[in-house]
Amino acid sequence: MQDPFSQENRPRRRRKLLLRIDSWIDSTMWSASSGLGERWEEANIFFRRFRVRGFKKAVFEILGETMTLGTAGAVLLLALAIPAFDETYGDWKEQDDFAVTFLDRYGNEVGHRGIIHEDAVPMDELPDHMIKSVLATEDRRFFDHFGIDLFGLTRAMTENVRANSVVQGGSTITQQLAKNLFLTNERTIERKIKEAFLALWLEANLSKNEILRLYLDRAYMGGGTFGIAAASQFYFGKDVTDVTLAESAMLAGLFKAPARYAPHINLPAARARASEVLTNLVQGQLMTEGQVIGARRNPANVVDRGDIETPDYFLDWAFEQVKEIAGRQAQHSLIVRTTIDTGLQAAAEEALESGLRQYGKRYKVKQGAIVLIENGGAVRAMVGGRDYGDSQFNRATKALRQPGSSFKPYVYATAMENGFTPETMVRDAPISWRGWSPRNYGRGYSGRMDMTRALVKSVNTIPVRLARDHLGTESIADTAKRMGVETPIRTDKTMALGTSEVTALDQATAYAVFPAGGLSSNRHGITQIMNYAGDILYDHHRDAPERERVLSEQAIVSMNTILTQIPEWGTGRRAKLEGIKTGGKTGTTQAYRDGWFVGFTGNFTAAVWFGNDDYTSSARMTGGSLPAMTFKQLMTFAHQGVELRSIPGLELPEEEQTAGDTLVASSELVDDTGAPIIRPRVLSKDATTLLRSLAQRFSSAPSIQSGKLKSAQLAPAVADKSY
Repeated sequence: MQDPFSQENRPRRRRKLLLRIDSWIDSTMWSASSGLGERWEEANIFFRRFRVRGFKKAVFEILGETMTLGTAGAVLLLALAIPAFDETYGDWKEQDDFAVTFLDRYGNEVGHRGIIHEDAVPMDELPDHMIKSVLATEDRRFFDHFGIDLFGLTRAMTENVRANSVVQGGSTITQQLAKNLFLTNERTIERKIKEAFLALWLEANLSKNEILRLYLDRAYMGGGTFGIAAASQFYFGKDVTDVTLAESAMLAGLFKAPARYAPHINLPAARARASEVLTNLVQGQLMTEGQVIGARRNPANVVDRGDIETPDYFLDWAFEQVKEIAGRQAQHSLIVRTTIDTGLQAAAEEALESGLRQYGKRYKVKQGAIVLIENGGAVRAMVGGRDYGDSQFNRATKALRQPGSSFKPYVYATAMENGFTPETMVRDAPISWRGWSPRNYGRGYSGRMDMTRALVKSVNTIPVRLARDHLGTESIADTAKRMGVETPIRTDKTMALGTSEVTALDQATAYAVFPAGGLSSNRHGITQIMNYAGDILYDHHRDAPERERVLSEQAIVSMNTILTQIPEWGTGRRAKLEGIKTGGKTGTTQAYRDGWFVGFTGNFTAAVWFGNDDYTSSARMTGGSLPAMTFKQLMTFAHQGVELRSIPGLELPEEEQTAGDTLVASSELVDDTGAPIIRPRVLSKDATTLLRSLAQRFSSAPSIQSGKLKSAQLAPAVADKSY
């Protein structure tokens, strides 16, 4: 008899066990499938009683598709709404807490921002004809719609199609307030979508009267004023509660285009626009023709303000800085001394405008931006667009544009920090990086060359090779951040060629590290914040953090050696200043959408950008053309009669220490480094054309004693220093 537990019977037992398991699996699966089939058949029998045919079937099909599409639409709307509602986080009414009077670097009043909530005129105290004028012109159905006026939008689209141009807008007062509170004037689909959702949010969270009051307090009214109360004081010299019907009509006409209809600039246009407002009152049945006839016959007169120019883009940016610095202070009625130099500001505005006027059509560009920083970090000029009245969107601080080749100095600076030198030999040859094969501008390759020639000639393959093989994109992004680029840098493989967006202010801040000898540029727009009692609440020299070293001295010498050759024999020859050592880099983006020149001397750093708001391509505009020429025009003016400073690593001969003909030093004024401010008595020929164009715009600066601001109030705070 065989032993069942013997070694020979073990394989047989395993086979039997496996057969049992297989049999169990087969039977279980057959039972499960059979059971499911029975259940499916029972379900079909049950649902057959609900089956419809004919007309009812079509109705149910439509309802089913509607539910499907509605669910998908709800998910899409939620995805679009979340970014819009993110804008509402934080204290979005905080501007009501501040009323700021701004002074330039010399102590002259240059503008105001903000409004104290308690000082805003209540709705029930405003003249009835003031409110009716605004509603008749801006939003007749304001009290009937839910934030978006579908009837008004349809009417506007119909009129625009009939006129074959944009003659009416469909935005409601709520939508315009949403833009003023949370968004910018950037003309993009994303902004319009956000605007619509935020309008709905405002309607859900505020009453109609609150929305209207905020709109009347926040809208830009021309002349550097915001809100109807400030505009009434500026244009008519009276409180808004005392304005006549004719004056109300003129104020209401400003909302559409404050620059075009500002009465202190174009009184006939302002009166014609006011007449349109009066017509709107009659057509909207808010007043009769008999009630408005007196205002037609006796149009409003305005206070003579002369040709007052305010640095509005700069003031908007400085106002944000004030709210950051003084946000924790108990007192929010402030006097702020800024770094703005109104002479340089006017020169920057004129340089931008003259460039667009002469070359805008040729290159098919409509906008530009300029930031000028003095060595030491003081922002002396800022131009955020061609016309602040037409668009308050600050292209110098908020427009994110690709820098193109003007990003390459960050790559080379990183290389210099990692042992490379201007003489290091590199190879210009075809390169591929994970399927991407960048090419040079001229489509050719030059083989081995030194780092100097590579950057001066703006070779594309070499920074990509440096990033791929030696540096890594993370270290390049870290260098740009340390130098002052605050916009987050994308670290993908194309970043070495400037595909990650930056602002003009970023560029000027970072490039200012080169003339600063590798120290952080210490960019700032505010030097002092004071209350009306003369107490200094903030002083930049006292309270700002110490400057840090962001690039080594050796790296700075190497970079300055290379960058100062670009205007000599590289891509930036049109930016070369006569008799003044200049460094800088051009930048041109894909499809010629952006043109840059960012450059510096020992005294100033300037970033110049040209392009279009809608990102359309220019007519082959490069950074070495219009941007470089604009840079030269501005910097030529800026260096008239100033004591030239050497660029670190490049010694300045004694005979080149001054520019211009005659220098006059003022013992009373010093700059941000403590050196005396030098003013020219005679200017060189290169500045004559620019000076003539500036003469009528900048004939005199506003007095510090204008308005409510008295010199006696400022004496304790500003008499001891100048910036």
